[in-house]
Amino acid sequence: MSIEKIDARAVRQCFLCAANNLNANKERINELNVFPVPDGDTGTNMTMTITSAAKEVASLPETADMKAVCKGISMGSLRGARGNSGVILSQLLRGFTKVAQDYDELDAPILAAAFNKAVETAYKAVMKPKEGTILTVARGISEKANELAEDTSLSTEEFVSQVLQHGEYVLSQTPELLPVLKEAGVVDSGGTGLIEVIRGVLDCIQGKEVTLNLEVTQTSAEPQGINRDAVANADIKFGYCTEFIVNLERVFNSQNEADFKKFLESIGDSIVCVAMEDIVKVHVHTNHPGRAFEEGLKYGYLTNMKVDNMREEHNERLFKLNGGKYEEIDGNGSGAVDKAEEADVPAEKKDFGFITVSVGDGLTEVFKGLGADVVISGGQTMNPSTEDILDAVAKVNADTVFVLPNNKNIILAASQAADLSEDKNVIVIPSKSIPQGITALINFIPDHTAEENRQEMTDALSLVKTGEVTYAVRDTEIDGHTIHSGDIMGIGDHAILAVGQEINATVKDMVEAMVDDDTELITLYYGDQITEEKANVLAELLNEAYPDVEVEVQEGDQPIYYYIISVE
Repeated sequence: MSIEKIDARAVRQCFLCAANNLNANKERINELNVFPVPDGDTGTNMTMTITSAAKEVASLPETADMKAVCKGISMGSLRGARGNSGVILSQLLRGFTKVAQDYDELDAPILAAAFNKAVETAYKAVMKPKEGTILTVARGISEKANELAEDTSLSTEEFVSQVLQHGEYVLSQTPELLPVLKEAGVVDSGGTGLIEVIRGVLDCIQGKEVTLNLEVTQTSAEPQGINRDAVANADIKFGYCTEFIVNLERVFNSQNEADFKKFLESIGDSIVCVAMEDIVKVHVHTNHPGRAFEEGLKYGYLTNMKVDNMREEHNERLFKLNGGKYEEIDGNGSGAVDKAEEADVPAEKKDFGFITVSVGDGLTEVFKGLGADVVISGGQTMNPSTEDILDAVAKVNADTVFVLPNNKNIILAASQAADLSEDKNVIVIPSKSIPQGITALINFIPDHTAEENRQEMTDALSLVKTGEVTYAVRDTEIDGHTIHSGDIMGIGDHAILAVGQEINATVKDMVEAMVDDDTELITLYYGDQITEEKANVLAELLNEAYPDVEVEVQEGDQPIYYYIISVE
């Protein structure tokens, strides 16, 4: 039976059908990803965004009024938004419900006004709107709705059907507006997702039988099937995570830096030693924190000193893995015992805190070494939601919290979290890659104001170039390259820089496109498919090619990408 009167109950039903239809088509939408990388995620991000709202709406009684239904749609999607496409969808829904919530029933003129507000709200949320995207499709839908609203003879079904038909036409034209789509031979993925939302609404209005399935899964960057025996028997060679800043009181040249690093290597591992104009940031895993401090005192006075017992943290992890049972591993006994819940003791309040998005144990350690309070597991293969970021903000006991998204597809969700945060000053540094995030953290100066640090950290993003190496999942032509499924691709900040059949050769071609006369450092972060030995072989090849440039190797442990490379 078709729907003619769009009251609160009908809006609730239509929205659930829209979410259901988007979920059913998410994989097809993922495959429209322009770059043929193995992590196309537009469909997944949009689905998880709308599903977050759908679950709130589904929990409402069928007698809920329009205001309650609209609130569920708006707040559920805002907090659950993931990725750029998900955030834009949440803003479209937010704008639509701002108008709809004030009416008991929606007719064509009200729907048109709601579509207008949806487009206006979404365009405002994007700093540099691009045509040929979901925004273009949304605007086309809004324009058609305005035109149809003047025809009082149209039924609700006819109105939505014609809006959908025009939206499909606008979607088909997106390759003409965005050259990268035309080159790849696809239409915009976000726009496709929006069309599936409208199609789900139409199916509901037409009375089609729909089986709701709002469960959606997302590939996790966290390792699955944890080997508890391996964890329990883990050999922690160096027990103390030691961090501090040396405030320089004497000359600290490249030779001093090399000597300092050599000393740190003699007492530990997982070393980060970064010299700036008047400070040196240090992170090392060691059994002798005092010796690290003493070496630092040779060059100046120390601040921001922190020592964490990693064996205790390891025991905490065992406790969680054992479902609340604590496994003693310190040699004083063994066996699972109940551990009483300890009251959370909030960390001492500080002026500044840091949240960063990362993936892979090695990269996480680098960020922790540079002072990150919370590292959100995420990145390209698993975009965190606005709510994930808000939860992380709540954990940081600081007046000002800097958020580093480290991925262009997470910046909007982070910005949305900053807007929703009520009790803290949340500043998003628009880092688009892991190397940019690392560079931003290195350039934070404790004595500077929040605004000064915002500017300096943002300016620092331009000091580093990023390259990412992965494989192609389909044939395509893009950025002047003919790419076949299985090819190795070197992707730069703005385009694909190299394509080949062998990893090291492709990396060399990519790095050649990134290095210039000012380059001083190349850092290789190797992924979970690359051994340290293989990474060192590649480093030697780059050393031979660029003898005047320092080449460093760091374990990243990231999935999907063989290497993440920074050139500074």
